[in-house]
Amino acid sequence: MIFGNNRPQVFKNIKKAVKAKQFNIPVELDDPVLTLKQSKETVEKYWQHTKTFFYRFTNNVMDTLYGALSNLSMSKSQIIGQENIKDIGPAIITTNHFKHTDSLPIRKLASLNHKKLYIVIEDINLLLPGLFGIIMNNGNMVPLSKSPSYLGREFPKHIKDVFKKKAWLLVYPEQEMWYEYRKPRPLKNGAYYYASKNKVPIISCFVEIQDLPKPEKNAPQFNKTKTILHILPPIYPDPHLSIRANARKMCEIDYKQKQAAYEKAYGKKLDYTFTNSDIAGYSGPID
Repeated sequence: MIFGNNRPQVFKNIKKAVKAKQFNIPVELDDPVLTLKQSKETVEKYWQHTKTFFYRFTNNVMDTLYGALSNLSMSKSQIIGQENIKDIGPAIITTNHFKHTDSLPIRKLASLNHKKLYIVIEDINLLLPGLFGIIMNNGNMVPLSKSPSYLGREFPKHIKDVFKKKAWLLVYPEQEMWYEYRKPRPLKNGAYYYASKNKVPIISCFVEIQDLPKPEKNAPQFNKTKTILHILPPIYPDPHLSIRANARKMCEIDYKQKQAAYEKAYGKKLDYTFTNSDIAGYSGPID
């Protein structure tokens, strides 16, 4: 989920998942599990809500708040490589998923390029309490459901609607958030399938997490960090390949680009031997 306590246990879960080479599994604690019926009902309720006046009003407020948060979060961070996406149209953005707020740099990038940003989220995020729940239910979200009928019919329509608006869609192909994990993980094909199907490019990104030269405490056992959003060369569907062949090829290219970006940023080869330094900013033990 989007927040949680007991970070050391989460890091133990990450370490265990890395050892088992299970790079796309959940590691957070106490995430709810929805039945197919609950998943479908939750997502249907959201889409009905988006048709209300309350949603339209709150969506404008959330858009303003989200913009302010993205400006604040990027005040000490950087965006590198914007020349790679000059004048790019509707697209899917992919990046590593390492924090509750890691969409904020992407939101800033979209704003700088005068694009509206939509985000694919898991259905359980619609059930979050408090401010995060308000954001998830009133922001520009495209929820996933475990319902086969939704995935087969409704979800592709909502994706297409985003591109009709000439907007950008953020998809996390690593699927699950691994809190403060620095390394890019193997990617799932979904984002690239929809890019190929809708004939839009992938805006390939990688977020580097830097330690500050002089450590500053952010929380017990955590130091503040700085992020650098790297915009890598966009990846376009090949008109001579099938949708599925394109998806596989685009996915492979994106992973290689993220791997190269990691190796350049950190000055070392990417491997999946876990070390404590893989968790950015954390100074405590990981058993």
